[in-house]
Amino acid sequence: MTTTVLRTDTGWWVQRDETAYPIRTSAKTTGELLADRAAIEAAATGGDSGATPVADLAILSPVTAPCRVVAQMVNYRSHATDSGINPDRVSATFFRKSSGSITGPFDDIVKPAHVTLLDYEVEIGLVAGATIEVGTSITTNTLSEYFAGVVITNDVSARDVQLPKTQFYESKSYPTFTPVGPRLVLLTHEEWRRFDQLRLQLWVNGERRQNGRVGGDMIIDPVSALAVLSGFQRLDAGDLLLTGTPGGTALSAPPKPIEIIGALIPPHVKWKTFFKRQASNPNYLKDGDVVEVRIATDDGAIELGRQRCHVKYA
Repeated sequence: MTTTVLRTDTGWWVQRDETAYPIRTSAKTTGELLADRAAIEAAATGGDSGATPVADLAILSPVTAPCRVVAQMVNYRSHATDSGINPDRVSATFFRKSSGSITGPFDDIVKPAHVTLLDYEVEIGLVAGATIEVGTSITTNTLSEYFAGVVITNDVSARDVQLPKTQFYESKSYPTFTPVGPRLVLLTHEEWRRFDQLRLQLWVNGERRQNGRVGGDMIIDPVSALAVLSGFQRLDAGDLLLTGTPGGTALSAPPKPIEIIGALIPPHVKWKTFFKRQASNPNYLKDGDVVEVRIATDDGAIELGRQRCHVKYA
């Protein structure tokens, strides 16, 4: 059975049904908490006079900053198709985000004044539970030894910054561009085997924009991705790996004829034309929009909760 961890400004909690039980720990960071498994287990199994209704808590991101935030590029077939990429030619590719972009699951997503094309990407975040040295070999049987659990993340993106510069760090690292939570769901070895049954959904103002299931859509599974990542990147307990998004984001590839013509014109003209077309796309996030995200198995046995953020224009 999964263990659900919450975080508030007063400390850490284990959620059982609709009640939160305090974790008696001195841990300040996610990494420190994951090293205190005895305290987590005590809160998960015992009674406590400090028990509080979950509805009364002001929940923060269960992943604390600073930490490493690593993300996979184009890792769902549906998203690859939307992006004009052949999914059969996708390999494990990564980029970094600033952990300063992490925000809570109910906080505002704030668009910087210079950004015009604000996009969303629901993603499963894997939270490291132990140090992974460069060169570590991770298999299906040992995944649970290195990763503690999963969280909801939204890889918010400034497309008009990302595309012309052909880099991701700036466009995805503004403050509030990585809402995380509400729950850190700790998984057992057997529960990790159900990872491919997780369904990712995202709504904007009640309209479902993204709806994808890991199994059959994810291109590179976590173990295969980590075979590449662990070859060059150290991770520590509390670090976060975003695993890609299914189709349905606001950004999509232009039709083939337009793409062919675009290849023949100077870059500054191409981007001017592209962004003029994108400006009329109603799916980019607008001031006051409400973005809701849920990740769970269809039977609810693994439930990461529901994230709800308002978009605010700076």
